[in-house]
Parts: sequence; C-alpha cells; structure tokens
Amino acid sequence: MAHSVELLPDSDTERRIRGIWDGLADAGLPSQASVTADSNRPHVTLVAARTIDDSTDHALRGLAVDRLPLPVELGAPVVFGGRSATVAILVVPTADLLSVHSAVSETIGDSAVDPVAHSEPGGWTAHVTVARRVPFEQLAEVLRVVIDHRVDGTIHLDGLRRWDSDARSVTDLSR
Repeated sequence: MAHSVELLPDSDTERRIRGIWDGLADAGLPSQASVTADSNRPHVTLVAARTIDDSTDHALRGLAVDRLPLPVELGAPVVFGGRSATVAILVVPTADLLSVHSAVSETIGDSAVDPVAHSEPGGWTAHVTVARRVPFEQLAEVLRVVIDHRVDGTIHLDGLRRWDSDARSVTDLSR
C-alpha cells in the first residue's frame, strides 16, 4: 500500500487546522474530519513510498531531536488535480524546511521501496491536506471555507512519525 514519514504540527496548530476540517464538515463538504482512523491528524508528508522499513528509525529520531521544532509559515490554499481535487494549505518552503526534507529523504534512502516521485527532493510540495476527493463543482465552496478559516502566522512542526498503512500503525520518531 503506502508508507510515509511525516512532520506533525504543535498542538495549537493541530487544533486550528482541525477547525478548518470541522468548518468543511459543518458545511457538508469533503473534509479530512470524515477520516475516523486514530492516526488521522494534520501532517506534512516528507517521504511516501510503497514501503518504508524501520531500519532508519533510530537515525530519524536523532534527526528529529536535532532539527525540531521547525518554525514555518502556512501559505495559500493549493489544489492538486486528478479525477477529483485534493485541497491543501501550502507550507512555505524555507531553507530549513527543505534541508529537513532532504535530510529525511537521504536518511531513508533505500529503505523506501518505490518512493513517490512527488515526495522526492526537487519535486516535493510541502502542504497540509484539508480535503480529498473534492468534486470539481464543489471546489469554490471548499476554497471559501478554507480561506474563511485561514491559519495565519508562524506555526511549529514539532513531531516526526512513520506511518505504515499495511500494519495501520504509527511510529513516533520524535522521542
């Protein structure tokens, strides 16, 4: 299936992003709030692949201790296309964020089988997803809610985790 390594926002930022999710759900629109899995929380995917084994967890924990928390700015909404749209909030790509992304990608290396091209350095767009499978006819409404619930200012990414969709497990790499 799919595995990933993800940055997690601090608790205040998570609460504010969940406010966007709830605003979308309250409006009857597609929202990440509809995902009921315990692991569902706002995040920034750094690396995605068919599988990522646990052989680099120790090194990733060291990287998290050395590099987090990471202050970043949230930017404008961004739309990714396909048969339907995915709506996200752009994370402004600072030199520090790009450096962390590169370091995580390098650390994972060959432990990632079939990495997703758009998560590799040079092709990555840092973002926090707020709605998936948005029908194009609802896109304007979704964007209006996202803009109305905008999260302004500097936020902090202070956690790192590895998600294993096969085992449906999360490994906290921040400790």
